[in-house]
Amino acid sequence: MNRHQMKKIYLYSKFERFWHWFQAVMIILLLLTGFEVHGSIELFGFKKGVDLHNLFGLTWLGMFLFFVFWMFVTHEYKQYIPTTRKLLEVAMYYASGIFKGEPHPVHKSKAAKHNPMQRLTYLGLTAVLLPFQMVTGVLYWGYNDWADWGLPWLSLDVVALLHLIGGFSILIFLVVHIYMTTTGHTVTAHVAAMFSGWEEVPEDFEVAEWEKKAERR
Repeated sequence: MNRHQMKKIYLYSKFERFWHWFQAVMIILLLLTGFEVHGSIELFGFKKGVDLHNLFGLTWLGMFLFFVFWMFVTHEYKQYIPTTRKLLEVAMYYASGIFKGEPHPVHKSKAAKHNPMQRLTYLGLTAVLLPFQMVTGVLYWGYNDWADWGLPWLSLDVVALLHLIGGFSILIFLVVHIYMTTTGHTVTAHVAAMFSGWEEVPEDFEVAEWEKKAERR
């Protein structure tokens, strides 16, 4: 699609963009230090890796709690409410349509920044995978205090394994997410939007009826 057929709409606030890149950096640093602690790579040394991993993890946890608070105060949590409207069309687009040059069945708008598949993915990430990783991380970090916490029955091996599984799951998400950022009308369009806040949509784009209803909520 040619650039002259596109128009820009302002979608992402400064805080949303800050949170996106802050979280990206934290996840990458946690993955690197986590794999250092696991013995998969050697960058910082074990002790330094543990200290850095704990520091990054606690910083990320604190910011994540603030982000959840921000979402409910600003009502942006509505962007993550799942919907089945056009879900099949979006799935078919990514399965085959994208390789045939077909247009995306759902375009971004102020009321719907994420398409139906993204909503499901980001909801699962924010409400399930990230909390899972944070809880197992806090348990791992507080291993010596389990008895004081009333958790002497926990197994360190199980907690460590669960935390490792969560880490690999986040890594898989990160790889897929990076690939998906290249699927806009240009390879860098989606990444540019997360820096500037302005997303490009087709010039003749009109907000769908279900998105209008979302705007009125």
